[in-house]
Amino acid sequence: MSNEQALNAAVLRSDRFRLEREADWIRLEAIVTRMEKGQARLLSDEDVLALPTLYRTLLSSLSIARENSLDAGLIDYLEGLVLRSYFMVYGTQSSFRRWLGSFFGGGWSRAVRAIQFDIWVALLVMIAGAVIGYVLVAGDSDWFYALVPADFMDVRVPGASEEALRGTLFGAQEEGGLAVFAAFLFSNNAQVALLAFALGFAFAIPSILLLIHNMALLGAMLWVFAQRGLTVDFVGWLSIHGTTELFAILLAGAAGIHVGRSIAFPGAQSHLKAASDAGKRAALVMAGVIFMLVCAGLLEGFARQLIDNTIARFGVGGGMLLLWLIYFFGFGREGRRPDA
Repeated sequence: MSNEQALNAAVLRSDRFRLEREADWIRLEAIVTRMEKGQARLLSDEDVLALPTLYRTLLSSLSIARENSLDAGLIDYLEGLVLRSYFMVYGTQSSFRRWLGSFFGGGWSRAVRAIQFDIWVALLVMIAGAVIGYVLVAGDSDWFYALVPADFMDVRVPGASEEALRGTLFGAQEEGGLAVFAAFLFSNNAQVALLAFALGFAFAIPSILLLIHNMALLGAMLWVFAQRGLTVDFVGWLSIHGTTELFAILLAGAAGIHVGRSIAFPGAQSHLKAASDAGKRAALVMAGVIFMLVCAGLLEGFARQLIDNTIARFGVGGGMLLLWLIYFFGFGREGRRPDA
């Protein structure tokens, strides 16, 4: 048989194959297209019941097409339709509004409660980091310059006067004042939160070191204000957005630790299964962390600028902390766990 005859025979087989099955493909594609457009309610009962059967038939067609080396364009079409159909058959069919309602309605809080052990670990690590920074600078003030970026060392340095430091906490603040440091903290903490989660796969060690380093910076700055009797005022200034911001870092670090711990100690599961399950829980927590960072940014940009009283600052910061605690540990306890 010549090459031309072989080619004609292959085309004939491909055309015959398409004619025998194309009606099912067209029907399946029409069903999938309607579902992708959010019009699943308009499907007939017959189409809904036929979807799994049509999908299995499509898989069989794709397998035959590959085994017989049929037309490459036909195989590409079948592969694309298989991928689209898979998400309709096995994927979660939920609108964004419904997902959002489920997320804030208890999904996020249940995911947070599912990693409580890791939250306690991250909290102890963060406290240790702040203590380390404070103790290092208290023992040798040169450590301050190693921990705090040089761009934010104007009057907020060891040996600064009480008047100078108090001026950065209250009243009108110049561009180089503590407002700039607050913006830096937010930007830095947002990066730390994302990195603490992303680096968790390396058995959580980078996440832990990152939390320690970030909190050591805060501990060093706290020592500077503490030396002039401004501890309460500094903590009050920080609390407005800090309770939300630091809580977000805590959860991000805990999510990273959770993934790393699951990889290192998978228990009865395989490493892949343990990492997959932990990743799903951690990803849900991180979706909420992004929301918390946005809230912290709004508090830093508006509330901190408008409130110039330590007691009121503690009121806002404490109120936000209470709100988060009530939501995470008292809300959405009914229903299934996110990892169930």
